[in-house]
Amino acid sequence: MSKSRIVGIVVVGLVAAVALLLTVGIPSGAISSAIETRIARATGYSVAVTGTSKIGLFPGFNLTLNDVTLTDPNEPTPGHRIRIGSVRAEASLSSLLAGTPRVTELTLTRPEIQIPLIRDRKRVVNKPAADEPGTKPDTVIDHVTIKDGTVIMANAADGVEDRIDGINAAIAIDAERSVAATGAARLGGGPATFQIKAAPAGDAQPVPVELTFAAPDLLSGAIAAKAEVRLRGTLLQINGLSGTLGDGAFNGWASVDLAGKPRLKLDLDFQRIALGDAGSAPTPAGAPWSDTKFDLTGLNYLDAQIRLSAAELRLGAGQLAPASIDAKLSSGVLTAQFAQLGVYGGEASGQFAIDAAQRTPSLTFRADIKDVRARPLLAGLADFDRIDGTLRSELVLRADGDSARAMMSTLAGSAVVKLRDGEVRGVNIAQMIRALTTSTLTGWQDRSTEATDLTELNASFRIAQGKAETADLALAGPLVRMTGLGTIDLGAKALALKVEPKLVLTTQGQSAVPGSAAAEPVGLGIPVVIEGPWASPRIYPDTAGILDNPDAAYARLHQMGKGLFGALGGGTDGADNSLGGALGESIGKLIQQGLQNGNAKPQQPSPGSPPPPPAAADPTINAIMKQLFGR
Repeated sequence: MSKSRIVGIVVVGLVAAVALLLTVGIPSGAISSAIETRIARATGYSVAVTGTSKIGLFPGFNLTLNDVTLTDPNEPTPGHRIRIGSVRAEASLSSLLAGTPRVTELTLTRPEIQIPLIRDRKRVVNKPAADEPGTKPDTVIDHVTIKDGTVIMANAADGVEDRIDGINAAIAIDAERSVAATGAARLGGGPATFQIKAAPAGDAQPVPVELTFAAPDLLSGAIAAKAEVRLRGTLLQINGLSGTLGDGAFNGWASVDLAGKPRLKLDLDFQRIALGDAGSAPTPAGAPWSDTKFDLTGLNYLDAQIRLSAAELRLGAGQLAPASIDAKLSSGVLTAQFAQLGVYGGEASGQFAIDAAQRTPSLTFRADIKDVRARPLLAGLADFDRIDGTLRSELVLRADGDSARAMMSTLAGSAVVKLRDGEVRGVNIAQMIRALTTSTLTGWQDRSTEATDLTELNASFRIAQGKAETADLALAGPLVRMTGLGTIDLGAKALALKVEPKLVLTTQGQSAVPGSAAAEPVGLGIPVVIEGPWASPRIYPDTAGILDNPDAAYARLHQMGKGLFGALGGGTDGADNSLGGALGESIGKLIQQGLQNGNAKPQQPSPGSPPPPPAAADPTINAIMKQLFGR
């Protein structure tokens, strides 16, 4: 065979081989160990490639590794690893031949980072800092693409797992080694977007970083911040932190020790900060407490020292200005102190603690509230705007549970409430009391244009199992006086009160000389019961009170101008004498007869006359007694 023919066969074979490589790539199982060794030397992670791998030459040199797992052999916490479904690196062939690899595109598909959540920091031994020279990788990367990434934070013993899903990001690195990253993910089940810019820095120098982050379901506004970031071993330092949250500026600093259980130190001062959803629809007054469970287990996996201050702090629809809170989180227990919080013209001081270390979380709260406007405070925190005035209160409370209903049903402690110079909006108490002389009321008889002026409203409560009991309820105003006792069921949103109302019968009585008959308030002479849902309770006189002292009851009702069950006949004062029905007429006659018989002498029968027959029982009165006593 001629030499020319041999050369032709070799050329054809090489062309066929090149065509095959361009089509299917070069199997690279033989070089996997070399790649693993290089990555381990550059990053300190152990690498295992358990899937297929190949090298391709079209459209440029590329390397693909499938099913890659990275672990840190020095990590004291088990369970920390990175798994990647596919790694594809594209590089220029000339850089590889020159011994200075330049990766033009690195694509990570389905990367999954598993981070164990740790309760006890004492079990963790800090790793030494890895700042030795010569450990930096010598490979240059121009662009990184992340497709469908996941971060899993879990504690198997507690059965806890939180995820950040759907991470997609594009990271560009320019010739000056500046980094620009944009991406999106799903955080807490809702969408989130981010942008990060990091300028290059020299050895041991902080890195200037700019961050923009938005999560509409979690934050009231987008975060735009900049800071200088430095990583020293396991300690991440963030200094010169400044930016905006929504339309409010902030500044401060932070640090995080990442050795095992994270330890956070944070000091931030806000111009304005909003927590909770102020735009959400208010809960209807009659609606039960929510059974939606809140999960506070995450407090066990972070230790922290936090100081937050704000010129204006909004909690839902409530507002504090100014605000300063010092908090400490350790072993699942969060404690916070607050002093001289500006609250609607007054101030509040106290502390609260949340214990999430146990399966059922508990809350303790103590507060001293002084000279606060009641209406905006109650409207912002509880959607209740009926009462206004200057409020003082002392609260000592404790509750257990993992929902609003559970917390309110286990509430215990004490409360003292003092209200001065205010009003009850939408309710005319004097008219309500007068209406009680003719009918039972259902609800508060709301009238948006009316109000009841208050001079003072005082009450103290002992609270147990969600029920607040009082024996010293006292209300005083120009037209109204009222004392009472009873129970407010906070868990069921219900009232069971018995009050003794009194009122000035005419507006002229307000200007009368104090102590005179015209100025003296007049009461029903019997208690009034308020019971049922606090949004719409039943309000009626206590029937047993009539029977306890019928003389006083009749005299009081007569003085108020109308009978409890309708006016009684035979009046001489020109008043309306229409009867209020058979039941009212019979009871009225019964009470009136009792008054008359109490002052009359018994009639003696004439000598020789037969004894009078026994009086026939009045069937109407018998029916009344049966209704009253169930017989």
